[in-house]
Amino acid sequence: MASGERQGQLWSVAPRDWAELQEPFCRPLWQDTLSVLRVKAGTRFLDAGCGGGGACVLAAALGSEVTGFDASAALLAIARERLPQSQFVHGDLERLPFADRHFDAALAANSVIFAEDIRQAMRELRRVVRPGGRVAVTSWGRPEQVEMRDVFAAVASAMPQRPPGGGPFAWSADGALANLLSEAGLKVMAEGGSQCDFHYLNFEAFWRAQSSAGNYQPAVQSVGPDRLRQIVGEAVHPYTQRDGTIGLRNIYRWAVGQAAQ
Repeated sequence: MASGERQGQLWSVAPRDWAELQEPFCRPLWQDTLSVLRVKAGTRFLDAGCGGGGACVLAAALGSEVTGFDASAALLAIARERLPQSQFVHGDLERLPFADRHFDAALAANSVIFAEDIRQAMRELRRVVRPGGRVAVTSWGRPEQVEMRDVFAAVASAMPQRPPGGGPFAWSADGALANLLSEAGLKVMAEGGSQCDFHYLNFEAFWRAQSSAGNYQPAVQSVGPDRLRQIVGEAVHPYTQRDGTIGLRNIYRWAVGQAAQ
């Protein structure tokens, strides 16, 4: 099974929950990267790994010409509901179905890190942006900046084997994302971090949002939803307040590169 097909299945289990309950926490990350990408009226913008289209909605509000791309057909259906006038395409990040030099800017928000061949996905992003165009890639911050680390560890403990790719912090080290851009032939223009804290009214809301994520599904298949819920509940207990609300402080890292003129 191709990388994109596999990821598409994993992220299509509960697409509405992901798009409406979890994905919006990334709004500060989207805003920061769209700003550094210089997305504005008339920009031909690609969201590579657009999910339910949250960043696409922001880009469209800036007046850009939006194209969304994702491996999950179910999430793309939600994105089309939100932006019926925009183009949304299904496929694999390692084989983008777009012409060379077509876009002015491309965003890969927490998406290329799930590709089986990350460097091939980066080469594809470089290929589809015009000379002088910009590409942004993002990942989790360092473990000490991400309180979700305890949840990640709990989910990983329920899996029969460690997932490929080095886990959520494989690209969190200083300069790691910038190196990906450089290897793809892009000049690094900026690096930064975005504060994206997760807040839930109670554990039920937390579980519904979190368990919709594609990276949860192998653990669900391994130990079952009830056991995984128990394991994750123990991990998130330290972040639960007396009134039942849950708060997790997190940083996402990003880097932006520019194609040669």
